[in-house]
Amino acid sequence: MKKVFRTIAFSLTVATFLSSCALTMPVAATSNPVGSKVGTAKATGFLQFLFFGQDASIQSAARNGGITKISTVDVKSTSILGIVVTYETIVTGE
Repeated sequence: MKKVFRTIAFSLTVATFLSSCALTMPVAATSNPVGSKVGTAKATGFLQFLFFGQDASIQSAARNGGITKISTVDVKSTSILGIVVTYETIVTGE
């Protein structure tokens, strides 16, 4: 019985690590030259809709990086079993 329990526990652990996914996608680009500053804003939610007032907007990311002229905007989303979801906005510019 112990061996069966260990096998199931190991299988669930491996499945948890293999079922997470991260994807980075470009959202926007402007004609401004690519700058040296990078700003990020992150929001982590549960069940894909409970974010509790977190802000991952482009405006927050630009403010966090001290950027006034935005060059590119990327969004990175990470999901673990669809239960814990993280969205990160990455802004570059001057």
